[in-house]
Amino acid sequence: MELKKNPEADLAKKSGLFLSIGLVISLALVIMAFEWKFYDDGSFVDLGKVNDNFEDLMEVPPTEQPPPPPPVIQQPEIIEVPDEEEIEEEIEVNLDVEITQETVVEAIVFEEAPEEEVADQIFSVVEDQPEPAGGYPAFYKFIQKNMDYPAQARRMGVEGKVYVQFVVDKDGSINEVKAIKGIGAGCDEEAVRVVKSAPKWKPGKQRGRAVKVRMVVPITFKLG
Repeated sequence: MELKKNPEADLAKKSGLFLSIGLVISLALVIMAFEWKFYDDGSFVDLGKVNDNFEDLMEVPPTEQPPPPPPVIQQPEIIEVPDEEEIEEEIEVNLDVEITQETVVEAIVFEEAPEEEVADQIFSVVEDQPEPAGGYPAFYKFIQKNMDYPAQARRMGVEGKVYVQFVVDKDGSINEVKAIKGIGAGCDEEAVRVVKSAPKWKPGKQRGRAVKVRMVVPITFKLG
């Protein structure tokens, strides 16, 4: 027995096939649309034949700035000072004078110039330096005889030199006695004391006049 073909069933089976073919064709068209390259038909230009000077076109002219104006120099103002006016005074001189034995000529008295006050200056170096009475040997002999070695310095075994500064006055007296470099332990005070008690010196002289002179002498302390 021969089966009857149903046209609707065949159409349903073919619709799926047509749908698949349509999808494939659509996908192919989309891919071709994205991959297709369009080229411009414009003619190619040979840059070697172009006569334009690109260097001239690209050259930028330098910007010229005007130089700054020179500074204003103020000219010095010249003030004219008039010359000193000379005062001409006419002095009448009478040369027609008769001189006889009875004519008395008045003596011209000159006023004595006031004496210049000499400052009481203290010198360090003068033409004639001060000296102790009897010389330096006598001075140090006096120091050795009258100096008492301090007990503290003796216990501590302190020895050395004390430099004593003083001023020999115009009359030879010794003033302003002080120790400028010492060794301590009572030696500085003892050196100052014994120098103060020394006899007068021969004063120093500058240009033949007695002046004050500052002196420095070393006093030696040594345990014997």
